[in-house]
Order: sequence, then structure tokens, then C-alpha cells
Amino acid sequence: MRKLASVVLILIIAVFFLVYKTPKQEAQINSAPQSPLDSSNREPQIVAQNLQVPWAIAFLPNSNLLVTERIGKVDEIDKSGNVKTIFSPSDIVATGEGGLMGITLHPDFKKNNYIYLMYTHTGPKEKIVRYKYANQTLTEDKIILDNITASGFHHGGRIKFGPDGYLYATTGDAQQTQFAQDKNSLNGKILRMTDGGEAAPGNPFNNLVYSYGHRNPEGLTWDKEGTLWETEHGNTATDEINIIKPGQNYGWPNVIGDQQQEGITSPVITSGTSITWAPTDLIAQNGKIYFAGLRGQAIFSFDAKNTSQINESIKYKYGRLRELTIGPDGYIYLTTSNQDGRGKPNSGDDKIIKIAPSSL
Repeated sequence: MRKLASVVLILIIAVFFLVYKTPKQEAQINSAPQSPLDSSNREPQIVAQNLQVPWAIAFLPNSNLLVTERIGKVDEIDKSGNVKTIFSPSDIVATGEGGLMGITLHPDFKKNNYIYLMYTHTGPKEKIVRYKYANQTLTEDKIILDNITASGFHHGGRIKFGPDGYLYATTGDAQQTQFAQDKNSLNGKILRMTDGGEAAPGNPFNNLVYSYGHRNPEGLTWDKEGTLWETEHGNTATDEINIIKPGQNYGWPNVIGDQQQEGITSPVITSGTSITWAPTDLIAQNGKIYFAGLRGQAIFSFDAKNTSQINESIKYKYGRLRELTIGPDGYIYLTTSNQDGRGKPNSGDDKIIKIAPSSL
């Protein structure tokens, strides 16, 4: 009897481990993070949804992401997709295409906790403000730049630190085209400044202006050679992709698209007059340039050394696309902009979506 009881006990223990332990071990294996380049993990993933015009993304050192909603919110999103609004500028004016736009972290964020925002406010004006981040809150530290003319449209709004350590900002012409050719105006420009808002050493005109003759530039990125690429909304189509060089005049409003004139730097690519991309942010990766399109409703890409062919991905799948950036996990992150008054919102819009580069 004792021997039989022992056998029964061993069988019970074995069954217990098979039934209760094995599934838990399998769950741990299945939930392990996968490489974004893993062919079994190529499907797009929704990071967050039910946002209102998410405009720009920045990643914290812990991989949480910060996103600006144009209505005037800075949200922090953790790895589980939980969204928490951590800041709202008290003086923001979010009308037309204005509101809370660009966000970027200082290159030495781990030491100083500086975060920069660009937004439209009373005036109407546009400004760049530096904040200190602590305990999921932002505290104003310094107004970096103010009194950029604003209107209902054409604000630019992208801010990024370049590989040279200086802060770059895009500004639109604020629907006053004469500003774009005025080297003393802050509008219709790409600006370059120190982290405290002073003109960066080496700027071509001894002020903040780095390049001029822009209509509404909304995207900036640098490739591995350090070349600065820019996207620009054209007039009645004729959108542009430009390589930006210091002191160059990009033509607006006197020269448009492929038109040529002495002293004017021509675009690398234009959309032509029959289609509109409404290009927003862009990234450089593996010798290619990718940019998002609002009206184009796709991710567009081309070879940086051979710009004769433009490819389209996920066209019409998510509607209007605005932000495009690479996360610390290697995924491409994009935001929809279907709540901006020009789109047709789908269920859950607006969203942040991440895509494996290998799927494009």
C-alpha cells in the first residue's frame, strides 16, 4: 500500500507540473521582445490611440516616448501604451494649423533634463521654450526664441538638434510671402542656434538664419554623411525635398518647384503639379530617405544617391501621416493626423503606430 501511495503521489506531482508550470513557461517565451527586423514581427503595431493630432515624438532615455498633441498637450507613453498628459502650455493658441508642434531633447538630456517645445501663442506669435523634465512634469526654464510671426497657416514648427550640437528650427512664411526672402525676418527660414537661443557660430548672415526662401518646411533630418535634408509644402502641389546648405536661397515665392534661376538652389525632388504629398517629417536610414505625407497618405522613400524613383508604402492604410521617426528599438514610428480638420477619422484616431523597417 505504501508503495502504491508513493506512486500515486509522484503521478500527482508530475501532473501538477505539466498542467500549471508548462503554460507559464510558454507565456514567458512568447512574450519575449522580438527584433524589429524579425520577419515574424513585420505587422504594424498600435502604440497609442484616441489622440488629437499628434505632431512630434521624442524618446526619453528609459524608452518612454513624449508626444505633442497640437491642441496643447504633451503626453508621456510608457512601454505598455499607457498615456499620461504631463504638460499643457498656458498661453498656447491652437487655431488653424497652429498649436503645439515640435519637441526635442537636449543632446545632454541625461545631465540637464532639458526639453524644447515649439508652439503658437497669443499675438499671434510662435516661440521655442526650454523646460526641465522631472517626475513626469515640465517646468519652464527659459524662452529660447519668441516673436516669430504666426497666422492661421504655414508655421513650420519642426525643431531638432543637429550632429553639430546646435538647435535647428523650421519656420513658415505665415502667409506673408515677402518674409521668406527677407534675411532679417525669422519667417520662411531654417534657423540655427545655440541651446540657449543665440546665433550659432558660423551662421552665414550673423544672425539666426541658416537658409531662406522657404514656404512651409515641416521636416528635417541628417544622413550618416551629415547632409541636412528638408521637406517643404509647395503652393498648389509642387512639394519639395531639399538638401539644405548654409546661406542658400530656396526660391519662395519667386521660384517654385523645378523652375530655375541664378542664385536659387533647386530641390532634389518635387512632386510636380499633378499630385500633392504635403510632406511632413523624414528620416534617413540605410542609404534611403523616407518621408510621410498628409495628403499623400503614405510613407514615401527614395535612394539618397539616386532620386529618380520614389516608392510608396502603406498608402491609404492609415490616412494622413505626420510624424516619422526612428525609436531606440529600431522601429519606425509614425503618427496619423486624421483629426486635423482635413482628414476622415477612423476608429481610434489619431494613432501612433510603429513599423519594422524591413516591412517597407
